[in-house]
Amino acid sequence: MLTFASAVFFLIITPGPGVLSVAGVGSAFGFRAGARYIAGLFIGTNLVALAVVFGLATILLANEKLRLILLVLSVGYLVYLASRIAFAGSKIAFKAADTAPGIRSGIFLQIVNPKAYAVNTALLTGFAFWPDSLVVETALKFAIMNTIWLPIHFAWLYLGMTLHKMNLAPHIQRRVNIAMALSMLIVVVLALLAPK
Repeated sequence: MLTFASAVFFLIITPGPGVLSVAGVGSAFGFRAGARYIAGLFIGTNLVALAVVFGLATILLANEKLRLILLVLSVGYLVYLASRIAFAGSKIAFKAADTAPGIRSGIFLQIVNPKAYAVNTALLTGFAFWPDSLVVETALKFAIMNTIWLPIHFAWLYLGMTLHKMNLAPHIQRRVNIAMALSMLIVVVLALLAPK
């Protein structure tokens, strides 16, 4: 179980679209908006996990046309988020907007986020530690994953809020934007290169 928890920690803490966008929302819109966005991501990641557990992800992704549509949607959305971050200029994360991304945006990001499927598939189908009952093991995995998932996302929210408060020099803020965007684009490239 400790090995599983360690895997959860390292797979979730690594920069991906979810945590990077949380930092961006925190920087641009503050804690309340960031917490709403995290709620959407939380719902979305658990929906993806349930789709993995019940085999729905496998059934949906077995259809080549549907898989292509989901890939185009996910790549397009991730490139869109990365471009908003990269071209935000000297302000960390998103360009100024009238409204912050909310719960629906968080759910949508996780539904089209290739990292969410990869992480949930790896964690839920691997790391067997309760051979007597798959149901108990799956319930424990959900509990462990969510217990680790929430504080990590709130830590990224805090990071985004802290970067905003630091009032960094414009050239450093631009570098942070570009680094966040490049990290998201790496996720896009990995999704495109993943075996189909």
